[in-house]
Amino acid sequence: MMSQEFKIEEFKKRFPHLAEEILSGKTKSIRLKVYIIDPWRGYVPTVVDYIRRCKTIEEAFEVLDYLVKRNELSLEEAEKYREILRNGGIEAFGGRKEDNYYYKEARKFWAKLSRRAQGDIEEEEL
Repeated sequence: MMSQEFKIEEFKKRFPHLAEEILSGKTKSIRLKVYIIDPWRGYVPTVVDYIRRCKTIEEAFEVLDYLVKRNELSLEEAEKYREILRNGGIEAFGGRKEDNYYYKEARKFWAKLSRRAQGDIEEEEL
């Protein structure tokens, strides 16, 4: 669960009507529902995503073997990926995705979402 903390003055500035209502003393209790947008919800990694997480070509070959064993990839498709790996390495697929790649991308998304909520960027820029 994510939470965000505000200094009272910043809260008043960002949410003037809500702050007035809460801080006026008229409100006895408050219940907030916070919805967190997960940019990766429903995302299913592809073979290329798995390959790009590998540190070595040998590790990528193991991933391909695993996907073939689970019938998520045909032998023919796996051989095409192996050939690409032999000729161009992991870089042929766009380079390695570093540890925490998806978390970092989600943080960028949330930062843009926050800037949009503050009116700093347009919705199309997400």
